[in-house]
Amino acid sequence: MPAPERIPAGRLSAMEPAARPAAPLPAPAAPQDAPPAPPPVTGPRDVLLADGELTVRGRIQEASNAVLYCTVAYDGTSAACVYKPVAGERPLWDFPDGTLAQREVAAYEISRACGWDLIPPTVLRDGPYGTGMVQEWIEPPESAEEVPELLALVEDEEPGPGWKAVGFAQTGEGRTALLVHADDPRLRRLAVLDAVINNGDRKGGHLLPGAGGEFFAIDHGVTFHAEDKLRTLLWGWAGEPLTEEALAALRELDTELEDGRPLAARLAELITDRETAALRARVAGLLRSGRHPEPSGDWPAIPWPPV
Repeated sequence: MPAPERIPAGRLSAMEPAARPAAPLPAPAAPQDAPPAPPPVTGPRDVLLADGELTVRGRIQEASNAVLYCTVAYDGTSAACVYKPVAGERPLWDFPDGTLAQREVAAYEISRACGWDLIPPTVLRDGPYGTGMVQEWIEPPESAEEVPELLALVEDEEPGPGWKAVGFAQTGEGRTALLVHADDPRLRRLAVLDAVINNGDRKGGHLLPGAGGEFFAIDHGVTFHAEDKLRTLLWGWAGEPLTEEALAALRELDTELEDGRPLAARLAELITDRETAALRARVAGLLRSGRHPEPSGDWPAIPWPPV
């Protein structure tokens, strides 16, 4: 497949010690000032992230909000993780202040409810800078050959075999290229998940390669808005019928979102009642249409910058 210009497949932000902060942080929170940590945990990785001792090791500089690289240790087990304190969130005009961490956790809960291991384990807990989101760190593959090629810019007017077209883009000096993404089943599940959670910022840099050709999706702070905010690079299946697997996952999710179910109770701690009602409506709409959504035209369909 000719591809003179590639969108980078790896992690785009380097981890460095704090210097030129992405967003201001207060002094470390005093123990008596820390709000209670609410997360219900189920798996061992969730327990490690929620209850382990959190130690800040550095800062990911290029993030728009404060993102801290940490280690967490509990009962003889340790792991690397990312900590995003609410205190380091930049205000957004269309999202209430101090809610991005909760939305990240809610996205993980929805992914897990669908039975899709697309988002690394994510919890809401107290930390050195107050309440924040803590998510398992995904180590990149040792070999570049293990990195899945998911997005590309190509000079052809049609996508090649195994690829789906998103649209044409200007690449500089008056050149136009076709933006494509892989026709990959896990990527297709992610497109459905993004439609469910109303992801307003699905960029290429939010897809992290894991071991064995897998990838994980991160950065779900701008999700669950009650109005249509879907912006994504994964429009290649727009208007196509949903897979039977996706329909089964959506039917199960529809049941789990009913009042009185554990997932509905959990979401009530993370997003508003209006946002939960909109979430239910999106799931019902997908089941009713049986198709991947198409751009509404009322909101920019592609995030910028796309990487």
